[in-house]
Amino acid sequence: MLKPKYIVYVALALGALFFSSCSGKQYFEPKQAYGVSASGSYGDTIVDLTRDGATLESGRYIGKAGISKTKLLKGYRFLSESDKYMLSSNTQGILNIYDKTTHKIVRAVALHFPVVSASIHRGIIAYILSNNTFGLYQISGNKKLTESRSERTYAIDTRAASPMFVDNLAVMPMLDGKLIIVDSKNTENTKVVYLSSYKMFNNVVYLSRMKNTMIVATPKKIVTIGDAGKKEYRANISETALGEKSIYLFTKEGEVIKLNTSLQPLIKKKFKFAHFSAATVYGGRVYGLDQHGSLIVLSPDLRKMRVYELGKVEEPVFISGPRLYKDGSVINLSSLGYE
Repeated sequence: MLKPKYIVYVALALGALFFSSCSGKQYFEPKQAYGVSASGSYGDTIVDLTRDGATLESGRYIGKAGISKTKLLKGYRFLSESDKYMLSSNTQGILNIYDKTTHKIVRAVALHFPVVSASIHRGIIAYILSNNTFGLYQISGNKKLTESRSERTYAIDTRAASPMFVDNLAVMPMLDGKLIIVDSKNTENTKVVYLSSYKMFNNVVYLSRMKNTMIVATPKKIVTIGDAGKKEYRANISETALGEKSIYLFTKEGEVIKLNTSLQPLIKKKFKFAHFSAATVYGGRVYGLDQHGSLIVLSPDLRKMRVYELGKVEEPVFISGPRLYKDGSVINLSSLGYE
């Protein structure tokens, strides 16, 4: 069993992101805020988040397509899903693989350490464990294609990124500030990309792709890797979101920063005392949710804005497409404009 100081299981630390101490703090107070009516409700409580979804207290989960009918076993958390499969795991490191058609478990894989994040593509699962081990598992052959441990980590940021597949390549966002890229067809073909050397809270918290450019963020910097080489921009990052051709950073200082893919700042907008708990770009609008319930909606150039009052964030929130899941209610973002 892991010693307590080595336990970095993301679910146990979720509260740190959303419920930091409020003593003596000042809060974002908009001059004008508009009311919002919920478009629906799910009558449940979010108890765990991954980059790909949320686990509800009832055992159901919210994925990219909405609230699922599948109910997880007690003590399990939702990780990720594909069109065919859904992944969940528990603190003992058991990875359950569900067939989404039958809603039944087709494999239960013992990985021995809690799973921080996982993704699935063409029947291959890429996973990262709490002891900073990465691996590939093939469902059809019921076998591990590869597994290896990176450097030991002692504490991570709770917003751990999920692995990403690019054709046959699995991009592993590790807990020690680097990417490991593995070829699933030839697992000995591995490349390491170093991002940051901080000793704690240095894991990759965001990983995405914009055409031929990979966008990666740790809590202290964002990095792009593409045809123009490797670029980086330093900031205290709360959230990252992608527009059609731009990258938006939401910082712990309450800034929203628009950058191009070369990470050159194009425009900045400051919201005094704002503490962003969630953010997205959807339908040509930029959305940032402050922890005390102010939803800021901005134009792509950050010049126009409107603030909506949703009420204090009492539990973790999840955004998928135009839907924001907050405290039992569903908010339709596409109905909220910036003018």
